Amino acid sequence: MTKSDYDGPVLEIDKLSISFFTRLHEIPAVMDFSVSVQPGEAVGLVGESGCGKSTVALGVMQDLGVNGSVVGGTIKFKGRDLAEMSPDELRDIRGNEIAMIYQEPMASLNPAMRIGNQLMEVPMIHEGASAEDAYQLALEVVTDVKLPDPKRILNSYPHQLSGGQQQRIVIAMALMSKPALLILDEPTTALDVTVEAGIVALVRDLGKKYGTSMLFISHNLGLILETCDRLCVMYSGEAVERGSIKDVFDEMQHPYTQALFRSIPLPGADKNARPLVAIPGNFPLPHERPDGCNFGPRCDYFEPGRCNEGYIKMEPVKGNDRHESRCLKFKEIDWNAPITLADKKEKAPIGDVVLKIDNLKKYYEVAANALFGGGNKKVVKANETLSFEARESETLAIVGESGCGKSTLAKVLMGLETATDGKISLNNIEIQSTPIEERDTKTISSVQMVFQNPFDTLNPSMTVGRQIIRALEIFGIGANEAERRERMLHLLDLVKLPRAFGERMPRQLSGGQKQRVGIARAFAGDAQIVVADEPVSALDVSVQAAVTDLLMDIQRENKTTLLFISHDLSIVRYLSDRVLVMYLGHVVEMGTTDQVFSPPYHPYTEALLSAVPIADTSIIKKHIVLDGDIPSAMDPPSGCPFQTRCRWKDQVPGGLCDKDVPKVKYLESGHQVKCHLSDDVLATMEPVIKIAAE
Repeated sequence: MTKSDYDGPVLEIDKLSISFFTRLHEIPAVMDFSVSVQPGEAVGLVGESGCGKSTVALGVMQDLGVNGSVVGGTIKFKGRDLAEMSPDELRDIRGNEIAMIYQEPMASLNPAMRIGNQLMEVPMIHEGASAEDAYQLALEVVTDVKLPDPKRILNSYPHQLSGGQQQRIVIAMALMSKPALLILDEPTTALDVTVEAGIVALVRDLGKKYGTSMLFISHNLGLILETCDRLCVMYSGEAVERGSIKDVFDEMQHPYTQALFRSIPLPGADKNARPLVAIPGNFPLPHERPDGCNFGPRCDYFEPGRCNEGYIKMEPVKGNDRHESRCLKFKEIDWNAPITLADKKEKAPIGDVVLKIDNLKKYYEVAANALFGGGNKKVVKANETLSFEARESETLAIVGESGCGKSTLAKVLMGLETATDGKISLNNIEIQSTPIEERDTKTISSVQMVFQNPFDTLNPSMTVGRQIIRALEIFGIGANEAERRERMLHLLDLVKLPRAFGERMPRQLSGGQKQRVGIARAFAGDAQIVVADEPVSALDVSVQAAVTDLLMDIQRENKTTLLFISHDLSIVRYLSDRVLVMYLGHVVEMGTTDQVFSPPYHPYTEALLSAVPIADTSIIKKHIVLDGDIPSAMDPPSGCPFQTRCRWKDQVPGGLCDKDVPKVKYLESGHQVKCHLSDDVLATMEPVIKIAAE
């Protein structure tokens, strides 16, 4: 049968159950899971970490390892059961008719081979193409994935490309044999939001061009909305809701789907008036699943004696296209009832300036030949003339792509680096030239940090309580061990963890729980300023809501100044009072959240806002995809740092953008942008995000 002979579903998974076997017991990872993908259709698979999304993908690839096996149901590709195929048949299908793109592009690339040779292997192995034909095909596909100078790219090694370029190469490799089915497992998680927008647009366009069917695995509902036709929501190994994007987003029929949407910050969410609603409790481990409905213990509509009895099957939702729900009560629930809100939170009034940064510069000198040293020295301008203030009880968000200087600024604040020039005043004391080992205990305890990855910040060989007590000892808090222990228990209360967790080891905690311990430790010395560097980006959406609300609650109680570093503008819009946008070491825009999210924008802010995937069908967005990658801070462009990617550049006469760094332009009420555009041109800017009803 040729690739085009079959006209049924490309992929048909029916009542699939997959288990992993240990010496002690069987761990059911996926149970009674069904989904189908029609020709040319993109189906999204959504759910939290550990729900079984990637296990389904590995089942389709027949790559479950020695411990995993299909214990029930079937996976059919173009009508044929994959389990009945010989190893030779499977080898022929994998990479040829079914291709997979993984989360980490370097896992799919050979670091010792040039890109061209890696791409040419695909048609040469699967289709017996000649080297000349394979090279032409590789050139065509690299051009299709919109990479600059394709011949140079084909001649490069993987380490010579940025993360976004590597991911495009992996997509090109997957498309080389024009597969019937493309599986994408969180393909953009590690990428910047602007790069993600380009890759998502690319995947969508190439899917249409090649007629490829797609199974798109993600925990980002906004991405699923922008890329897929239908979706399947998974919880704890089971499909709990299936349907078209519009049906599931606008008429959800499962309590878990509803809870997921309530925990993500959509436009209109407000941290004081309309806080996010976190899903209570924790995700069940595979061998601790409850009887009846897996979501029962965390569900608002749970009914004892009914929801926790026996097997619950998928039921069709009348009136909708192939819409189904695994809930006994979905016909009885009023899905349009307003959320019963917790108490409306009062924001603590913003107080005096506690941190003042004036013309801060941080330069690094590096060897031009980084591999062998020597040669000319080059200067990396990581931070260039940064100036801003932060006040008591204020949340100041710092946003921008990787390499813009956000984390360098955090390091200089913490004393892990010292400034090249400029001033940092903390409570009117200058600290820009004092490294952390020379700072007094009060200064160190005043500025604390919550890191991006909770797994890397805890000592695996010390209990949680001991790690917090250790911080208290360093900060000189408590007269004796008993007082410090009492303070540690109070800090666990503060981050809403049970006191018994003080005796646990980090490996016994989930990612969200570890991040709470990191927050408890940061607040151990009554920190005045907490630098939160992407504190929720490694967490599931439902856990994100709980952790962000926790940060807000502690801020209200302690009057902390929060510097929130993030590239997720949805969460920034929800929790920040003011926003500072960075690009290549410069502050290109600063103002209140409302000012920065409404036109006129700096052209870079406009592109950032357009790139954010929003999980709301009523939102109409202007699509602005930035061409090219962010330039290197070692070799920045002349003039305006953004001019190489700016769509407004031709509105500025006389080549000014190429020649001069713009001066700061002050708009109304403290809103400022660093841009050559005239006030008249700025006034013509339209909103990037609109609600359809407007």
